[in-house]
Amino acid sequence: MALFWAELKRSWTEFIRYPAEAVGGVVIITIVFYGLFLSARYMAGPAIQFGDRLDIVVVGYVLWTLTLFTINDISLTLQAEAQTGTLEQIFLSPYGPFRVFLTRALAGLTIRITLISVILGILIGVTGSSLQFPPLLVLPLVSTLMAGYGLAFMMGSCALLFKRVQQLLGLFQFGLLFVLALPVETWSGPWSLVGWLLPMLPSAGLLRDL
Repeated sequence: MALFWAELKRSWTEFIRYPAEAVGGVVIITIVFYGLFLSARYMAGPAIQFGDRLDIVVVGYVLWTLTLFTINDISLTLQAEAQTGTLEQIFLSPYGPFRVFLTRALAGLTIRITLISVILGILIGVTGSSLQFPPLLVLPLVSTLMAGYGLAFMMGSCALLFKRVQQLLGLFQFGLLFVLALPVETWSGPWSLVGWLLPMLPSAGLLRDL
């Protein structure tokens, strides 16, 4: 807990020191989604009604944004620590690197959840979506975050091995957007087994159902 509170204070200090970056991130993420939403509605025609699919798209996009925050928090932090020369200090600390970076990610998550809530509220307002939030939502959300942290540590390992992974992260982010948009809950036969084995897809499907 002492390590968590220290990392939470560190994350909050960095957040309030660069508020323009946080606000800019919220604005960009919202504009990108709204642009995609308007484009889809324009191509489908004025008489189209999205219905429940609009809610599914909003949930998928917010999940993608939350996962990106999770992955970037660990992988880019590892790369920055390596470039500034402080990575050795973390590896030599009594907590160990895994515990330090995991605690740092969890501390950052408390701030990211607030940003995600703001983004979700804006998306609901501009699209007219009618999402519900039952208490059972916590279970698949936690499993999604656990899978996201697993992928984040994998990308962090790549950052330590290859030093610069910005292009790899960009490719991974768009691939992740495609994967999270797949309606795995509607698959049947052998494809349903494939869907259950892919990371985060089962949890994303449960979140869309709820």
